[in-house]
Amino acid sequence: MQIGSFIVEQLSEGFFEVFKDGTIQKTSPAAIDTDQNQAEQLKSTQAVGIDPLFISGYEMNIIVDPGLGWGLDFKSRFKDTSNVKTNLDIFGIRPEDIDFVVLTHLHFDHSAGCTFVSDEIKTNPTFPNARYIVHRLEWEFAISQIEQKSGSYGEMYKIDELYKLAADNRFRFIDREIYFPVRGLELIHTGGHTPGHLAIRIHDYGNTAWYTGDLIPSENQLNQSSSPVEDSDPIRAKKMKTRILNRAYNEKAVLFFYHSLYRKAGKLSLNEKEQFVLNEI
Repeated sequence: MQIGSFIVEQLSEGFFEVFKDGTIQKTSPAAIDTDQNQAEQLKSTQAVGIDPLFISGYEMNIIVDPGLGWGLDFKSRFKDTSNVKTNLDIFGIRPEDIDFVVLTHLHFDHSAGCTFVSDEIKTNPTFPNARYIVHRLEWEFAISQIEQKSGSYGEMYKIDELYKLAADNRFRFIDREIYFPVRGLELIHTGGHTPGHLAIRIHDYGNTAWYTGDLIPSENQLNQSSSPVEDSDPIRAKKMKTRILNRAYNEKAVLFFYHSLYRKAGKLSLNEKEQFVLNEI
């Protein structure tokens, strides 16, 4: 999809069930659609898509939230699962061609694809020439949570492999509320979901798009308030979500979602109840 001078593509890893203990398992659209006990099942699991974002413009290639990365690791049992590398192959892009990796936050379902374990059983960056951008508050909070062994619906930090990136000085830690890694690409510190959570706004030649990470993970959350269970600061999350949705509506912007099952992008309108509706582009 063209957004001004930028090309934006969603890179789907597939469909997953996320359990309350943080366990993730691969599933399929057919299983989600035909499950006779879905309502009962969803009390303990949540069906999600995982869709990293590829952005290219002004001679820069950027990955946002590289996902689980299953299938990259040495002796991985997920060889039949897509990952960011196999998605990039479709567009003729190599991992070596990526200049920046932007991490909205460091929960493992968004960040595990940053690295992989090689045949020599060594941790390597998936994108060897990239700088990995994360808010400093997010890194510090993730470190403070390493002893936490439980989480709801995968809201967990598993950053062992990311220490290798930090040790090799591959992270670019940002402290600002707004940061521009490339002209037209705006990283906005939202907090809310996690202390260092970022949203991304692309604005170029009058065209605008938003990617909101887990602040608004799917179209199903457009008209829902923040979740006290899943968000570290529900009040801030609700305020930032409302602010972004109103801006996106007024800007006639495209919204991209990370965890949607089917409606992964669209533009907003309002129904007769003044609720947001996602329309096809």
